[in-house]
Amino acid sequence: MTRPAPVTVTLGGVYFDGHSSRDRAARLTLGPVVTLSLDGETHSFTPAELSVDPPLPGVRRVVRLPGGARFETTDFAPLLAWERAAGRNRALRGVAWLERHWGSALGAVALACALLGAFIVWGIPALAAQAARVTPRGVLASFDEQTLRVLEERDLIGPSGLTAERQAQLQREFRQVQAWAGGGYPYQLLLRDGKPAGDLGVGANAFALPNGTIVMTDQLVALARSDRELLGVLAHETGHVTRRHGLATVYQGLGLGLVGTLLTGDLVSSTSFAAAVPAAILRGGYSRAAETEADRVAADFMLGRYGSTRPLQDILTRLDAQEGDRGTDRGSWLDLLRSHPVTRERVAALKALDAR
Repeated sequence: MTRPAPVTVTLGGVYFDGHSSRDRAARLTLGPVVTLSLDGETHSFTPAELSVDPPLPGVRRVVRLPGGARFETTDFAPLLAWERAAGRNRALRGVAWLERHWGSALGAVALACALLGAFIVWGIPALAAQAARVTPRGVLASFDEQTLRVLEERDLIGPSGLTAERQAQLQREFRQVQAWAGGGYPYQLLLRDGKPAGDLGVGANAFALPNGTIVMTDQLVALARSDRELLGVLAHETGHVTRRHGLATVYQGLGLGLVGTLLTGDLVSSTSFAAAVPAAILRGGYSRAAETEADRVAADFMLGRYGSTRPLQDILTRLDAQEGDRGTDRGSWLDLLRSHPVTRERVAALKALDAR
């Protein structure tokens, strides 16, 4: 690429000596040699001794001279031609051009908004997943403990009303899932009442905390028509643990605060994490990708034990119907906006796995 030919231009303007506010008429010639004509005298400089302030709309351009003096001019076009030839202020000239052309400026704003939107939609989830992967195992137990305390203090869960015999039976059956899940997590099943204070609680639900604590409510147990259905749900929750979906979901809920966490290397405190978990649980849980991945984990367990994912399909459909038939309605463009997959899609995916 050839460089522009040297340009020599003469600018009319005013001169300030840098010691007083008095201005004097002057002319400045910019070329291989710079000359300043002032009060009948000529002063010479090299181009390297000059600096040119970036352009600002409606403001005189400033050429800074040696010794703190400056030359101001409204001869914008010739100065711009010299800057281009000399390669001065390339980036800042582009900014000034945008400021003078509103259409381009609005386009730049629209582009910035689009980039921000893309960061929120894709960037924050990617950062959340990375933060979840690098969170040390030693931190997870504190997350579980603090989260359970918050859930109990807010009356979202309470002591189970199931008989001791029924609880023992479910614990024995859960050990099948625990032995199968792997990952080195200290899995434990906590049976709790999902509505200790009326409709405020989590209801018929099961959810996994980062260190392998899985909470299953009495209401979900009552909804199930077989323990195979419950074991499918529990296997699904172990998939969320081993893939660290819970951590990623809460980190994503922290939003831009997560960026600072990763940049500074500071971990989210267990108290902050615990405070964010109830909202994550009550607003519907995981993303489409996370639910699909956990469903596949559960399908591996169900197919290996029973040769079918039908029990998991059945309880998902029944649970969805109890919650107002929100996943079994006809297809809608709103489905595209839901981050949480509708139940019919999950059931169809499980049926497809059965058919292999």
